[in-house]
Amino acid sequence: MLTSKTILITGGAGYIGSHTGFLLSKLGYKIIIIDKLLHGQHFPHKWATLIKGDFSDPKILKNIFESFNIKAVMHFAAFIEVGESVKNPIEFYENNVSKTLKLLNSCVEHNVKKFIFSSSCAVYGNPIQMPMNEKHPLNPVSPYGKNKLTIEFALQDYDKAYGLKFISLRYFNAAGAYPEEGLGEQHNPETHIIPLILRAIKNKKTFKIFGTDYNTKDGTALRDYIHVLDIAQAHVLALKYLETKTKGTFNVSDVFNLGTGNGYTVKEMINAAEKICGNKLQVEICGRRAGDPDKLLADPKKIRNILGWKPKYSDLNNILMTAWLWEKKNIFLSQYHLNKKQNYFL
Repeated sequence: MLTSKTILITGGAGYIGSHTGFLLSKLGYKIIIIDKLLHGQHFPHKWATLIKGDFSDPKILKNIFESFNIKAVMHFAAFIEVGESVKNPIEFYENNVSKTLKLLNSCVEHNVKKFIFSSSCAVYGNPIQMPMNEKHPLNPVSPYGKNKLTIEFALQDYDKAYGLKFISLRYFNAAGAYPEEGLGEQHNPETHIIPLILRAIKNKKTFKIFGTDYNTKDGTALRDYIHVLDIAQAHVLALKYLETKTKGTFNVSDVFNLGTGNGYTVKEMINAAEKICGNKLQVEICGRRAGDPDKLLADPKKIRNILGWKPKYSDLNNILMTAWLWEKKNIFLSQYHLNKKQNYFL
């Protein structure tokens, strides 16, 4: 008998998708993952059915939709390196736009009416107000940001034409890990600042700071970091919202910023990481990278008011410690451990 609570997660063996899938599995959902494992991820988890393949492959999608009673799709599979998108826009438009449209078409064909999309604050481009709310002008400056905005526009049109209801979550900076369950970042190559800092400390390598002349308290860029478990919980709430509101004639499709509204500079991140790791970081000061704004902060009022979302795990020490435990591959580090009785689930 097919369960009525089956979710298809594209890119579900990746960083954010795996954390989200785990939380959903604990809430009784059956999880189907399609993932090419491009980063060489190790995915031994039994709480999901993993199908290795391309998320736009029509044969694979047809088999999934006909074999499982898919009630919603969560789409995490995307190329994410902003700089690489500038160098190689063809691959980004092919993967992030063309293939995603094929996925949407398959949803329409198989009468799937709920879609949750991993978007990005990159759709805003250079900030003209801070913090940034959902009414901020949309002016992406990179192909990556344009990819995300293109799909947001497509989702609006698919909603009007085919009744495909969606929630688009515009991420700021994902961070942290859930090492007790073997979940964390497995990107190769790695581009995110926190694992780069931690690996530099661990391996006694030099970490580059790009710019110390930003208009911030210490001259280094300030960003809004959000723990990956808080991101995962936002997806759970988004799904519950779609499940509740699509029972009537409500126009439920919407977009939400996903950030805390608080920020940390690069130097603050380094200082905190050094304390947690117990070692100093070798630093090289480099020039600013073109296009990097001084600050990027989310205004999270909308997601808090409508979805009832509140970050629980996104304080800096918790972000860094969980990421450090993941990097060390030792979740039972004697000097620190997360409370196993803590409620991670909604």
